[in-house]
Amino acid sequence: MLTWMELVLPLILIVLISLPLINVFRGKTTAKTAKSRLITHIASFFAVIALVLVVQLFNGFSVFGAEGDVVEDLMTGTLAQGLGFLSAALATGMSALGAGIAVAAAAPAAIGAFSENEKNFGKSLIFVALGEGVAIYGLLISILIINQL
Repeated sequence: MLTWMELVLPLILIVLISLPLINVFRGKTTAKTAKSRLITHIASFFAVIALVLVVQLFNGFSVFGAEGDVVEDLMTGTLAQGLGFLSAALATGMSALGAGIAVAAAAPAAIGAFSENEKNFGKSLIFVALGEGVAIYGLLISILIINQL
């Protein structure tokens, strides 16, 4: 059972980490102050992670639980299965990232070509769809990986 400190302290720290970025999202900062706020945010994030890990170590928190606990019964599987799930997640995530980059480059060009000449709609739509196809192929590969586990 978690104590109040284990529940409340991470929430308070997350709120404190997010405070420097409020003005950045509102657009009320310059590029220089936004960069310093972002660096502060990233450093604070890793500091909070380290602090939470230290607090957990001093409280005697164990990932594996006590002997004969339910946690041990749930943690079954081999290293190969774990790596298989990790590879499926990476296949989906990286293909979606690549598709996002491709669509971000192709869609504005397609809109520009369509605005100049309406006959270019079909040609430009094909390039946008090709970029989205990369994400579908990654999802297909991850489904095939998970089916083999």
